[in-house]
Amino acid sequence: MRLSILRHGQTPSNVIGLLDTAAPGPGLTPLGERQAEAVPAVLRDRRIDAIVVSSLVRTRLTAAPLAGELGLEPVVLEGVREVEAGDLEMAGDPAAHQTYLDTVFAWARGHVERRMPGGFDGRAFLGRFDHAMEQIAAHGWDEVVVVSHGAAIRSWASARVAGVDVAEVERTPLANTGMVEIEGDPASGWRLLDWTSGPVGGVHLTALRENDPTGEAVDA
Repeated sequence: MRLSILRHGQTPSNVIGLLDTAAPGPGLTPLGERQAEAVPAVLRDRRIDAIVVSSLVRTRLTAAPLAGELGLEPVVLEGVREVEAGDLEMAGDPAAHQTYLDTVFAWARGHVERRMPGGFDGRAFLGRFDHAMEQIAAHGWDEVVVVSHGAAIRSWASARVAGVDVAEVERTPLANTGMVEIEGDPASGWRLLDWTSGPVGGVHLTALRENDPTGEAVDA
């Protein structure tokens, strides 16, 4: 099975640097809408069997142009939603960003007992995302697009996908509509095919100025 795990389009909270992880979450900015509209052209030659989104509104809005072109109804799976920020919810200061990212990358390095302040530990997050992957695999689909979230994608892929360098992922931002392509299954494991850090629709869709807490690089 091949999975293309796409980060959602830009939201207002991405622009102003808020850890906005609660449901239903914000919609997309005009740039986020253009980022989403560019996705179908990138994936047009794929034989996509299904589109999976999280329970947060921004993933459904991002998936809508592709779903419309393919005539598919996105499947909502709670497991691919963003890492909840706990006590850091709606925080916009650099210290909160650093704590959040340090925590999700600690999980990727195996320190799953570490807990997000006021929130879940790594076992809960990785178990939730793993379960979503099991649900996807159970359908028997060959090619699936999963629209998920910056920290969730970076943490889970770093922990579970062969060929992903955690330190490199920490250093490299994952822009809105950046995409991670993997193949495999839950039983045999996952292998990295490609990692697109910028918007898949092209550099002209890159945000010029923003303080994006879940997709940004971790400070050294």
